[in-house]
Amino acid sequence: MIQIKKCTLDDYDIVENLFKRLINEIIIKTTGDPSLFSLSDTREAFNQGLEQGIYSVFMAITGGQTVGFISMCESFSLYTDGRFGIIQELYVLEDYRSMNVGGELLKFAVDYGQEKEWKRLEVCTPPIPEFERTLRFYKKNGFSITGGKKLKIMISE
Repeated sequence: MIQIKKCTLDDYDIVENLFKRLINEIIIKTTGDPSLFSLSDTREAFNQGLEQGIYSVFMAITGGQTVGFISMCESFSLYTDGRFGIIQELYVLEDYRSMNVGGELLKFAVDYGQEKEWKRLEVCTPPIPEFERTLRFYKKNGFSITGGKKLKIMISE
């Protein structure tokens, strides 16, 4: 049985461990360039996001072990007719994949979004062959491709 628990500040070390595994997988599957991600201020960002209520994190626990997590934030846009959620991170330990842990986290995220009265839930995954399994996972769980590419510009370090 999979239990979903809302994270608190005390859960940082567990989430950080899973987050680092996620980032490592992304780096390995993409460019191999570890400088793409900054891991130096994650505790501060985690604490600030939770304290300000702009970042919500939930852990999947089975057999007394945390095996995955999902994080979300709220956004607002005219194209969505108001408030919507964005999945920022989703990770499941490799040994627990294809065991419905990710599906349970997504189901929980949809229920959470309904409680928050979000219009939709969005997620971004790299559009490269190395993430085809991830793309199939999201499609299997009801997500549809909307197109476009994610771009960024750094405005502070």
